Amino acid sequence: MDKIAVLIPCYNEEKTIEKVVNDFKCSLPEAVVYVYDNNSSDRTTELAKRAGAVVRHEYIQGKGNVIRRMFREIDAECYIMTDGDDTYPAEYSRKMTALVLEKNVDMVVGDRLSSTYFSENKRPFHNFGNSLVRKSINLLFHNDIKDIMTGYRAFSYEFAKTFPILSEGFEIETEMSIHAVDKNMYVENVVIDYRDRPEGSESKLNTYSDGLKVLKTIIKMYRTYKPLRFFGMIATVLALISILFVVPVLRTFIHTGEVPRYPTLIVCGFTMIAAIQSLFVGLQLNTVVHQKRQDFELNLQNVRTLKILLNEVQKYAVSQNH
Repeated sequence: MDKIAVLIPCYNEEKTIEKVVNDFKCSLPEAVVYVYDNNSSDRTTELAKRAGAVVRHEYIQGKGNVIRRMFREIDAECYIMTDGDDTYPAEYSRKMTALVLEKNVDMVVGDRLSSTYFSENKRPFHNFGNSLVRKSINLLFHNDIKDIMTGYRAFSYEFAKTFPILSEGFEIETEMSIHAVDKNMYVENVVIDYRDRPEGSESKLNTYSDGLKVLKTIIKMYRTYKPLRFFGMIATVLALISILFVVPVLRTFIHTGEVPRYPTLIVCGFTMIAAIQSLFVGLQLNTVVHQKRQDFELNLQNVRTLKILLNEVQKYAVSQNH
């Protein structure tokens, strides 16, 4: 098991990867730097190897797929995840790893939005999208994570081995943030400087399509993690619509004893039934979510036990070699 593992997912980052690897090796000389190449067509892997990184490959395209592979293959007491485009300064990694190793923080978020992001980033829709996602998740999940979509984070072993990665692309950071909040994990924010990409380095993000994927991810995860609230809101809207349209029908019936609009009455009845069904779906799924939280805590204990065993095996192997 590594003490610290630096994880760098890469796709066509030949202009910056060598500098990124060297910067992290300088800031964290005791760390093992892993570069996972995601089908690059340039010299990314060659330059990463030359800089001293351990280079591995993930052939299924997408950042989420790369991180799934990383977390599955690498065992470390602390993981640092960064991008290969030299936008995140390596000098903050020491503080981030210290929070994981010394304070038992589960996830440290490199907060760009509280420092230089809005002045450095030349893509205004990216700025708007980051703010929108942060406010949406803060409102829906009641958390204090300052930068939801940052790619600069540190993780504990427990987080990496219990995080179920479902996203394939850049939605992965949003998924990480919501998972940490929902599972009541210890999260800290570290304000970092942000540098925009150097000239000639192109972003792999598509502002509109990836932005829509992130918003869809938020809605899906809200439905998954907060089913009672999600389906409760649907039930409330349907009930209000039913009441709004049935009131005039009832008023006419009270005054005249007649029901002139049977179709409206029937539709209102079915709408109210749908509202009741939605509420009960939310209640049932809420019970399932509660059970899954209990199972997660038990699994977390098993992961911690495995971590202790791996450390003991490693110590024994070192003593035998000496």
